[in-house]
Amino acid sequence: MTTPQSLADLPAAGAPRSTVRGADRAAGVRAPRRRPRRRGGFVALRTVVAVVASVVVAFPLVWMLVVAFSPRGEVFGRGLRLLPSALTLENFERVLERYPVGAWFGNSIVIGVFVTVLTVVVSLLAGYAFAQLRFVGRTAVFLVFLATLMIPVQAIMVAQFRLVNGLEIYGTYWAVILPSAATAFGVFLARQFMLGIPQELIEAARLDGAGPIRVFTLIVLPLSGPLVAVLVLLTLLGSWNDFAWPLIALKDPDLYTLPVGLLYLKGQTNPDYNGIMALAVISVLPMVALFLAFQRFFVQGFVRSGVR
Repeated sequence: MTTPQSLADLPAAGAPRSTVRGADRAAGVRAPRRRPRRRGGFVALRTVVAVVASVVVAFPLVWMLVVAFSPRGEVFGRGLRLLPSALTLENFERVLERYPVGAWFGNSIVIGVFVTVLTVVVSLLAGYAFAQLRFVGRTAVFLVFLATLMIPVQAIMVAQFRLVNGLEIYGTYWAVILPSAATAFGVFLARQFMLGIPQELIEAARLDGAGPIRVFTLIVLPLSGPLVAVLVLLTLLGSWNDFAWPLIALKDPDLYTLPVGLLYLKGQTNPDYNGIMALAVISVLPMVALFLAFQRFFVQGFVRSGVR
């Protein structure tokens, strides 16, 4: 490789890029070749995969809507209908007249609200303790607490049943609410979120004489809006769709929740599949509306918690 004979042959620092390239060519320096970008094919592949996955996920919902708004008995007709032959609301009217859907809906709301409030409060307090307070055995206790995520719910149902039966609350709302009043995942999510709160704010509050409770209420809690939104959505969604434990803990049909009520409809001698899908639509719509309303806070809470 040749070099310029003098400093005068070198391009100035502010010279245009074309001048620099010309000087390089004059000196015998080859500019590196740019590899052609192949992002077009990758983007197209990602788009196809996303569309296929969306169709697979959305098809059960579309089929539910089609059956719910189709005339009774059309579901057993020949062929696959992606659209109802005639839109009708008779399935919803029949279900609302024959079954206590209003009571089931109210039971789901009552249980979901109580479970959500208790879970959010416990998760925030426990997450703050594990993230910001110093006490002996903090890491060990948190790891043991986190290890409970590996225990399946079905493995502890017998113990839960004996507990609620011993407390004489079997067959009541509290039999469903109390065992679900705190989750290990909620505490983990709260801890991860609160670890990201700037320590300068907490240290400044402590220097001003604020104790742990004031630090939590004045500093941590106002910054935890996205976390609260995530906890509310996840807890309410889990409680709303919970099926196995309410089926065991509730014995009065008037206290059933919507998922248990769906099984009650299916367990009839002549199952009304159109009515079952109509009740499923009634059950799904509140959660879909809630998620769409708070989607922005939901995403922010997960991002700031470091959970991927």
